[in-house]
Amino acid sequence: MVNNREQKGFAELLGVCRRLRGPQGCPWDREQTLETMTPYLTEEAVESGEAIAAGDREAIAEELGDLMFLAIFCLELLGERSGPGLAEAMERAAEKLIRRHPHVYGGAELSGGEAAYRQWQEIKRDEKGGAGSLLGEHPKGLPALVGAYRTQEKAAAVGFDWPSPEGAFAKVREELAEIEQAMESDSPRDVAREIGDLLFAVVNVARHLAIDPERELRATTHRFRDRFHHIERRLAERGLRPSDATLELMDTLWNEAKARAAGSNNEERE
Repeated sequence: MVNNREQKGFAELLGVCRRLRGPQGCPWDREQTLETMTPYLTEEAVESGEAIAAGDREAIAEELGDLMFLAIFCLELLGERSGPGLAEAMERAAEKLIRRHPHVYGGAELSGGEAAYRQWQEIKRDEKGGAGSLLGEHPKGLPALVGAYRTQEKAAAVGFDWPSPEGAFAKVREELAEIEQAMESDSPRDVAREIGDLLFAVVNVARHLAIDPERELRATTHRFRDRFHHIERRLAERGLRPSDATLELMDTLWNEAKARAAGSNNEERE
């Protein structure tokens, strides 16, 4: 149930939104449209994901709060266009969630999370008259790793999946071998296709291990950038640029940065 503080907080956030959009509000907010707000929705969603990946609880609350405000803001804009407004959007969302959880709001029984997800996908397709694929739509702007993860997840919901992570990992080895074969054939197109298959297979392993590949690739890229910046700083202390240094020296500095990061992580855990 919703407690008094939650009711007050939601009412306050909605009140701020309407004040900003009102006649005496902020000129910038009054000028916005659904189209101009789209980049901000994307940015806040990404920032929320990064905060979750970092495990920073304060940042998570802040970024998700910002995302919530933007959702409210955009629904207000939609309502002003004579479309479904905030109340109707929330009502529709609640009705849909109730409809797709008959094991919670009805008499259906399920054996576990996988069965619940499979039921969700089947109900979703039935709502559309049984037309279309259980894989659903694929948003064009969805990051490739996220798209691969969600596609595999939906296929797995109807049993099209490796029974264990070992099967998915064996597929990674198979795809690596196929890349080597494609490289020997000197066909860039075949190599590119096999690399795509490898990436898809790696996502499958991540999914079986309940790891978000998009989040982890982003974190790895950040680590790479931090360590490379360390290399640049240490080389600058010697009056060198990366183009002047040997690979052996840069590799030594890379390991130095890696050791320093490991030491910092150990200190945080103590």
